[in-house]
Amino acid sequence: MCSGRVDLEFILRAFANGMDGVFIGGCRLGECNYITHGNYHALNMALLCKKIMEHIGLNPDRLRVEFMSAGDGILFSEVADEFSGQIRALGPLGSTEGLSLDELKQRIQEVSKLVPYIKIAKGEKLALRPAKGDYDQFYTLDEIEELLNEVISYYIDPEKCQACMTCAKRCPAEAIIGGKNLIHVIDQDKCIRCGTCFEACPPRFSAVKKFTGEPVPPPIPEGKRTIVRKGKEKEGTS
Repeated sequence: MCSGRVDLEFILRAFANGMDGVFIGGCRLGECNYITHGNYHALNMALLCKKIMEHIGLNPDRLRVEFMSAGDGILFSEVADEFSGQIRALGPLGSTEGLSLDELKQRIQEVSKLVPYIKIAKGEKLALRPAKGDYDQFYTLDEIEELLNEVISYYIDPEKCQACMTCAKRCPAEAIIGGKNLIHVIDQDKCIRCGTCFEACPPRFSAVKKFTGEPVPPPIPEGKRTIVRKGKEKEGTS
């Protein structure tokens, strides 16, 4: 019922599923029915997505956002016809981009994994209301390239982890694998890169490491994650 429900992930998923174009329609700006002004959020999200599309080689003209009332039937028909014609001119997804559909889908899927991180990193800006004259430069390509080239990741140092479970209990994405006397491991596919584990890890351990723009080390093998406490070690040798 509200265009504020539109999420970056939804748009990217549509393209990953082979859609040639995506149209977002919302109420007129400044005329929100729910006093949430979610249509500004949809606009902001669409502007961000256009720059992400440009970054991965997907023509940003395949995405369009417009605002009108429920009574603007003629206007909607005109906009829909115009956008449909534009998409037909662009051709099937990947054709004017010079990329195979498989390669384009792979790029979309890779950036889709970073959606939670992108929303956290751009959280303050996503709450703003873009002014009409600023749409084209509200997000810049340089800004998006810096964001996606310097992705933050977190890693638990197996030499320092004491399996205290503090980070695992605090992780909002349940991305930390661990248990009693088991060295914790971050599931990088689930991790939303919010930094909660980094902040939660007790300073006396400092086991969580922060990486910027580089891959994290591979996780310690499952068979080597058991922590043998000194007292238990002595019992085993006596």
